[in-house]
Amino acid sequence: MKQVHIFIAFFRSGMLGFGGGPSAIPLVQHEVVRVYKWMNDDEFADVLALANALPGPINTKMAGYIGWRVGGIIGMLNAIFATVVPTVTLMIIFLVLLSAYKDKPWVTGMSQAVLPVAGVLMGILTWDFIKKSSQSLGWNYTLLLVFGSFITMQLLGLHPAIIIAILLIIALSARNKKSLSENKEKERSSL
Repeated sequence: MKQVHIFIAFFRSGMLGFGGGPSAIPLVQHEVVRVYKWMNDDEFADVLALANALPGPINTKMAGYIGWRVGGIIGMLNAIFATVVPTVTLMIIFLVLLSAYKDKPWVTGMSQAVLPVAGVLMGILTWDFIKKSSQSLGWNYTLLLVFGSFITMQLLGLHPAIIIAILLIIALSARNKKSLSENKEKERSSL
């Protein structure tokens, strides 16, 4: 039954995520965190950050990892299949239809209407991550990271993966320093 749930979760999010990866991320989060409860919001945020740092389509990377985590190798293949094959099939069908009716006003209107909806989905996901980050980091540090990242990407043109990698290195360095100081404290207290 677990393999069926993996297929359904990624099939639904892939089919309803019109516009590609960014618009499907909130749908994947809904399926994985809220519907099936395979992971919590923090774990999903970690998967999303890692998927953003790697090359390739984000939905496929997330589907592969989450499918593997939930159902092993078969789950990984199942999730990737559920994400890729129906989307590719629909894309071919829609491209044929759009090419046949490209001069119709309703096709142009439909294409233009998708952009704001995808923007709203991304805004909701962003706000949800900001709220969760503020609970663990505090509002000041969260807003500093949000605005610092935004300015760095927009003004300097730095790729988001580079920012994520830098922040991961900083977090790991801070964690290692903390564990070293804790070990030294334990050694002192044991003497």
